Amino acid sequence: MLKLPTAAFVFLLPGAGTLAAIVLALQGRVTGIHLALFGLGFVLTGFGITIGYHRLLTHRSFDTSPVVKALLLILGSMAAEGRALDWVANHVRHHAFSEREGDPHSPTEGLLHSHWGWLFGFSAVDVERYAGHVLRDPVAKWVSDTFIVWLIVGYAVPFLVAGWEGLIWGGLFRQFAVQNVTFAVNSVCHRWGGRPFKTGDLSRNNWVVGILGLGEGWHNNHHAFPTSAFHGLRWWELDISGHVIRWLEVSRLVWNVRRPVLSQVQRALLQPAGIGSYARVTR
Repeated sequence: MLKLPTAAFVFLLPGAGTLAAIVLALQGRVTGIHLALFGLGFVLTGFGITIGYHRLLTHRSFDTSPVVKALLLILGSMAAEGRALDWVANHVRHHAFSEREGDPHSPTEGLLHSHWGWLFGFSAVDVERYAGHVLRDPVAKWVSDTFIVWLIVGYAVPFLVAGWEGLIWGGLFRQFAVQNVTFAVNSVCHRWGGRPFKTGDLSRNNWVVGILGLGEGWHNNHHAFPTSAFHGLRWWELDISGHVIRWLEVSRLVWNVRRPVLSQVQRALLQPAGIGSYARVTR
């Protein structure tokens, strides 16, 4: 179960920080530094989740050095979505039981459950069963064990830059935004959007979450090809995280980047006539 201190970090503090940011905005007390702290914090910790926690650690869609891995997972820890170990275990279980009994955030239990309610059982998942590879990864295990340090750093940096108002914009409000965009993948992307691929669930591509979630909203694509480093598979499916991974690949900071081949896409499409749109990302 989600303990009270953890609930405070997930619900109470970021909620209060968001209300404080709204009050500051209504009072005209928003500066460029505040917006920069929010925007930069949102993007960096967001990449920590989308590229680090999700595509690298959970699905192992590319390889990288221990230093780059540690940096990505530290940024993910600053997003305040839990230890990498627990995050991975819950997500692997989601894929194993998507929309069936055992899915930690099954949409069949209601929109509120799939968005927030499931968090009350976040720490109950069997990490040895669903995230054993994280336990055997010294870098990921170390970042998970030092999670509280990186959580505090995520608050301390904006506070040191701009005081309490910096903490509100670059810490608490940023945390609220990143968390709820991530949670929207679990809730919104299993209810609204397109389904170009045959999957064993009702996962959907939602362009709004695709943009706000740095590429994570192309969720039907992801369920069709979970080990792919790229979620946006057609040119109009903006996947900022995928573009960053492609840049890291060109820069030789990551390698063994996994992508679906065109024949796999052909077989999975509900309407195979559109195969030409997928040629770019499968090469």
